[in-house]
Amino acid sequence: MGVMNLGPDKDSHLASLGSPKNIWAISAIHGETDKLIRLHDALFERIRPGDKIVYLGNYAGYGEHAAETIDEILTFRRLVLAQPAMMPHDLIYLKGAQEEMWQKLLQIQFAPNPGDVLLWMLGNGLSNTLYSYGLSPHDGIEACREGVMGLTRWTGTIRETVRQRPGHETFGTHLIRAAHTAEDHSYPMLFVHAGLDAGKELDDQGDSFWWGNQTFEDMDEPYRPYQKVVRGFDPGHGGIKMNCITATIDGGCGFGGTLTCAGFDKSGEVIEILES
Repeated sequence: MGVMNLGPDKDSHLASLGSPKNIWAISAIHGETDKLIRLHDALFERIRPGDKIVYLGNYAGYGEHAAETIDEILTFRRLVLAQPAMMPHDLIYLKGAQEEMWQKLLQIQFAPNPGDVLLWMLGNGLSNTLYSYGLSPHDGIEACREGVMGLTRWTGTIRETVRQRPGHETFGTHLIRAAHTAEDHSYPMLFVHAGLDAGKELDDQGDSFWWGNQTFEDMDEPYRPYQKVVRGFDPGHGGIKMNCITATIDGGCGFGGTLTCAGFDKSGEVIEILES
């Protein structure tokens, strides 16, 4: 297959969207492949050259089809890039809390209390992700009892299993922390996974993109230089909420709700909301 170009280099943590015509932002998917397929079908009819598609993280977790969801994302990517004038950097994939946990899972043998860490992860969506790859969470619990060598063998099995799914390993190493339009764009916007610390510069956010959601809805002024911050996952499951400063487009996919895609034009106005 060769090396797949998934956009910014894996060492980059921010993606610039430039000044696109429209931006289509997709909320947390949580392994709901059927909903993603229907959403992709609707989106494919609407995207045009000059548009950007931003996935806002949490492709896995809670739902039962994490591996199949990545397959669908990669299939849709190929379809989009087969269209005239569509470019690889027109599709951006943010890292969500689930993907951050998965990355930490692969290094769990270095954790001070790996058993406690693993149990927390399994209870917060990771269990179904392992099952979707044909892996057993119970094997991980047993590996914790065996110590560092057992965990090293187990995480090696996980890595090898993921490599058997074409494109999955590459996808996981090219996820971006956040994406933003150009500062001189007519309406600068910032796209994040679950939140941010409004008191920190963009380069200093650290884990705030995944865990800094507590004060997101309390923001009462724009996070300069951006006019609006858009997030794709609300851990509080408060539904779709939009105002002139922030937008939460999480319809509750993975928790009995809908998968959502919000289209924004150059002026930051919502041109359409797709739900599946």
